[in-house]
Amino acid sequence: MSTIVNVHEAKTHLSRLLEQAHAGEEIIVAKAGKPFARLMPLAEPQGRRQPGRLRGLQVPDAFFDPLPDDEVDAWQGR
Repeated sequence: MSTIVNVHEAKTHLSRLLEQAHAGEEIIVAKAGKPFARLMPLAEPQGRRQPGRLRGLQVPDAFFDPLPDDEVDAWQGR
């Protein structure tokens, strides 16, 4: 469900509108009667990082070999 408010109302009632957005409601802020911005809840974090999760992973020596000239040129936009 969406609620449309004008800029003046959004400034006056920002705390209430933020609570509504946090609860899952989409708030559209209109400027001169046209949709201008949207307040919506942030996505929940995907998960916590785990330090050391890749411990023991080996990078092959070839990883550090120089790139061929044509690949370097492609990366540099030539």
